[in-house]
Amino acid sequence: MALQPPTIAEVKDTIVAQLEASLNQTIPLLPKALNRVLAKVFAGVFILLYKYSMYIFLQLFVDTASNEDTTVFGKTFNPLRAWGDLIGVSPQTAATRAELTVEIQVINQVGSLPAGTQLLSDDNGVTYLTIGSVALTAATVSVNIRAASDQSGGDGSGEIGNLQVGQVVNFVNPLGDVQRSTAVTAIVVTAADEETTSSYRQRIKDAFQARPQGGAYADYRIWGDETEGIANIYPYTGTVPGSVDVYVESETETDGIPTDAQLNAVAQNIELDEEGIATRRPVSALVNVLPITRTAFDVEVVGVSQVDDLVEVQANIRTAITQYFENREPYISGLDVPPRRDRVQQSEVLGTVADIVSGAGGVFQDAIVSELGSQITIRSLTEGEKAKVGVVTFT
Repeated sequence: MALQPPTIAEVKDTIVAQLEASLNQTIPLLPKALNRVLAKVFAGVFILLYKYSMYIFLQLFVDTASNEDTTVFGKTFNPLRAWGDLIGVSPQTAATRAELTVEIQVINQVGSLPAGTQLLSDDNGVTYLTIGSVALTAATVSVNIRAASDQSGGDGSGEIGNLQVGQVVNFVNPLGDVQRSTAVTAIVVTAADEETTSSYRQRIKDAFQARPQGGAYADYRIWGDETEGIANIYPYTGTVPGSVDVYVESETETDGIPTDAQLNAVAQNIELDEEGIATRRPVSALVNVLPITRTAFDVEVVGVSQVDDLVEVQANIRTAITQYFENREPYISGLDVPPRRDRVQQSEVLGTVADIVSGAGGVFQDAIVSELGSQITIRSLTEGEKAKVGVVTFT
């Protein structure tokens, strides 16, 4: 049964019909007829009740709970966050700010560079501030900077503030004792965007589906997922008795390979709870926090023909194949929910290409999947291994 609220007009007509039946007479059609005016007023009240009731109904489920603050009888709460608090999931993670180390060329080795000095990146439009005061006592000095604002009016937090080693930032106000341009020499903190509502909602659902069990696979995934900038956690029983291997996929880094700082943060979250107390990892467990590996698979699509726009079809094939490989991930028995996606299969790639080509009214001969030059039919992913598309060619 579909729950669909009636319109105000439908409710009004229903009230009018009921009044006519009860009074045993037809109500005049005049716009200002008393009963018709009353019917319209009551209809508005009923619709409000309908919508409030349906809103409340949606809050009964994690999938549909609102992630906006709601005030009822003077009490403000967030329905989705209330579900998270109920199951013990940490709040939606806020965006973090990038911290970088830059190398400054000193012209006059006197005085110091004060904290809060502004630098601007022409690459991303983000303004950075020096974190501390640095004495200008050498030809080159290193200073840490933190993202502070951006051109869209934000505070510089999130992935927008990330720069790569070698990129240039410039002092907003040129200083006489140092050169205006500086280069990034190290990345101290890789910034991450605010956690999305869909990601936070999924964490809550995962927590309900995999309740804490004193150090089971589900616990390690939940503890690791709380870390900012982490996309996925893959825990396994280690080869050494009493050890646990936890593979980490980054949400911010290329190919999902986490930084050392992210690995350390995951290890910290597995060890300590939000209060800094070691209530999580069993005392007898030795935890190894490791980065995932990423394996590239090449695809050769043979003989695409009879399509109106070959370039568009080829682009669609590349996109579909890329999505297929990005969806391949390890399967952990007892933790992950089927269907399994831990195998790369030539037949599935063939079907993916067939969907695109046939949808364009064309035909093709074959789709060949290979790894390091060797053709494969089925390839199972190993512990902590994920796939990605390599080179896609059309012949």
